[in-house]
Amino acid sequence: MKSSGSLGVLNQRMASVTVPSFSTTIRSITLPRVNSRSFNFLRPSNGFRLLTSSNSHIKHSAISCTKLSLWETSSATHAPTEETGEDNLLKKTANIFETLSSENTTETSEASSEKIYSSSNQFQLLKWPMWLLGPSVLLITGMAPTLWLPISSIFVGPNIASLLSLIGLDCIFNIGATLFLLMADSLARPKLAMQPCKSKPPFSYKFWNMVAIATGFIIPLIMIYGSHKGFLQPQLTFITFAVLLGPYLLLLFVQMLTEMLTWHWQSPVWLVTPVVYEAYRLLQLMRGLRLGAELSAPGWMMHTIRGLVSWWVLILGMQLMRVAWFAGFTARTRQKVASSVDD
Repeated sequence: MKSSGSLGVLNQRMASVTVPSFSTTIRSITLPRVNSRSFNFLRPSNGFRLLTSSNSHIKHSAISCTKLSLWETSSATHAPTEETGEDNLLKKTANIFETLSSENTTETSEASSEKIYSSSNQFQLLKWPMWLLGPSVLLITGMAPTLWLPISSIFVGPNIASLLSLIGLDCIFNIGATLFLLMADSLARPKLAMQPCKSKPPFSYKFWNMVAIATGFIIPLIMIYGSHKGFLQPQLTFITFAVLLGPYLLLLFVQMLTEMLTWHWQSPVWLVTPVVYEAYRLLQLMRGLRLGAELSAPGWMMHTIRGLVSWWVLILGMQLMRVAWFAGFTARTRQKVASSVDD
């Protein structure tokens, strides 16, 4: 009895002894519950046969760990700190296609600008001969026939044939003047074709030009009207008046039309156009004086032609003064632009 009592006390003390837990490393580990009935291979009759019974089942339970053991390593995490090439590519736009299209557009615009600049340089090389070609055309078509062509070859008397011959000479000059103005307009344009070039004359310039042309029209018409009414004696026949001043009036109308076109197109040659026509007009009137001497024109008609020569010399001098004024105005404008850029 004593021994049995001591054994009971010993069992109680062993039961009170607790096994140290590993909760410091693993809070809870739940293993799958395995049904022992399913392992039929443990029986002697099912010697080396593996598990084939369909009634066997394994109940899985979750394994949760809050702390890692000493032999486990922490999972590596990747936190990129530098921008990659794609980020740089998509820095400006959120769409890769927009970025690529913008780069292609920039390259295309640069290539097109280089082509335009090279083509403009080639075109500038072609402009150099125009500095000599334009005045040469004006000299050949305007001055040469009037100065060196004998008057007897184009004038055979006060008739329609002589009138048409004189108008033909003026038409040749008009063709040369048109070519000259076109070449002058091309030289006045900027080097790059994309740059706009619009030159608009002031209203006062247009007004006084129209006054000068209207005066040149009215004076001969008043004279022929006075001769027709008998106020001026001796009277002058219409064909004689047409031979003497008919080409003059026709070219005056062509000048007015050309000036209006240059104003409408805002061409840089609006300042040169009246100078070209007025210089030739002096040759026209001097030719009229020679023809009047051969036709024995009345004195009042010869005085009228001399008055027209004086009038157009005065207008030509005013036009040249306008050219000088415009050159000074352009120089002042450039100085203002340069000073504003420096500031």
